[in-house]
Amino acid sequence: MEKRDYDAIVVGSGPNGLGAAITLQQAGLSVLLIEGKDTIGGGLRSAELTLPGFVHDICSAIHPLAAESPLFKALPLHEHGLEYISPPISAAHPFDNGTAAVLKKSMAETARLLGADEQAYLQLIKPLVSDWPNIAHATLGPLTIPGHPIAMARFGLNALTSAELLAKIRFKTMEARGLWAGMAAHSIQPLSNIATSAIGLVLLAMGHLRGWPVPKGGSQSIAKALASYFVSLGGKIETGLYVHSLQQLPSSHAVLLDVTPKQLLTIAGHQFSSLYKWQLQKYRYGMGVFKIDWALDGPVPFTAPQCLEAGTIHLGNTLEEIAASEKITSVGMHPERPFVLMAQQSLFDPSRAPEGKHTAWAYCHVPNGSTTDMTQAIEKQVERFAPGFRDRILARHTMNTLQMETYNPNYIGGDINGGIIDIGQLFTRPALRPSPYRTSAKGIYICSSSTPPGGGVHGMCGYHAASRALRDIFDLKPLALK
Repeated sequence: MEKRDYDAIVVGSGPNGLGAAITLQQAGLSVLLIEGKDTIGGGLRSAELTLPGFVHDICSAIHPLAAESPLFKALPLHEHGLEYISPPISAAHPFDNGTAAVLKKSMAETARLLGADEQAYLQLIKPLVSDWPNIAHATLGPLTIPGHPIAMARFGLNALTSAELLAKIRFKTMEARGLWAGMAAHSIQPLSNIATSAIGLVLLAMGHLRGWPVPKGGSQSIAKALASYFVSLGGKIETGLYVHSLQQLPSSHAVLLDVTPKQLLTIAGHQFSSLYKWQLQKYRYGMGVFKIDWALDGPVPFTAPQCLEAGTIHLGNTLEEIAASEKITSVGMHPERPFVLMAQQSLFDPSRAPEGKHTAWAYCHVPNGSTTDMTQAIEKQVERFAPGFRDRILARHTMNTLQMETYNPNYIGGDINGGIIDIGQLFTRPALRPSPYRTSAKGIYICSSSTPPGGGVHGMCGYHAASRALRDIFDLKPLALK
């Protein structure tokens, strides 16, 4: 193999770019990681967005998948400064009557609090929690023949069901149906869509396996730990270089791009086959998000006391209300009562705010590319379940879909999942190919959330893309994950 500046170059330092760079460097290659911004991290960044001393997560905030990622669990990230804090309650789902359903580490307690649906919840979730160690790698990767086919089939039968249908079959109570709807709404698509149960099931399982932890100091802590470990292996990081063309890169045997199909076409489209370019051009992006960060004079005054013990709050009341909100948004309209996904990191991580003060983080789904200001709608939803909330706001910072895309070019139209994860793009993202990570040009790979398993902070898209490149280009095997 002829000598080049680097064996491999990774463009983009989000969790998948970092995951790819680490996997390549662990194999003994010389790897350069390039980031367009001045700081690494992609969706893993934190900053004082409102007032001095108030640290806000700019994108991702709560990290159940990061804590249980087969890749991240195999790395000594705690030795590089990463510390997780687990709230007593992973997620709370308040209702208009002042009560709340909750996701706790204890499966039995979570189920018991669902009343008449106690056994139905256990029958649904207990097998998945037991099977997860055997199916985690297959679930968080490309479509392959699973090593544990019975366990995978057991998961798949439920996962491929629409969230609405699964609720109809399994649950009777408002509490169970509401809790389930909030989990499934993380899929960012109508709950009537096939396979919307997949993400909801995984999130519930994560709650019982590890909880939904908060990284101490902010989400940036995950990126810093990954980068520190990469550099400790001999990897090199260059920031402040926004890549528009392959011509900007030093010579290498492989290039892995942590970008979505839109940027991939711009950077390397001239080297692709007509069929592959056509497939990338047909790639579909999903709903966007409108996000708010608040600096607060005290904790959010939720009526339901369980909410004060939860890191994540789902605001949407009943399944029917959440389903209607997501459906309205998917057809290009803005609901009066949007489903709001909220986090309150400072309740459990005092480093996020000055003593006695707090931060809160929230977003709702909006049509892709929307510039509508959803501040009032979101704050009205919070006030609905936490009367007096507005009186505690010291400052706020908002981002619409276009501002989200400006901040991170992978968020096309505000889509934080790198493309809609519906049945048509669940395993064939970004194109129908034997390996979704290979492009049609030799030595060029895509390693972003636009490949399986999709969005979320887990690094597995990067791991699988790097594994493919190691085999194809260097005839090497990647680090084996459990």
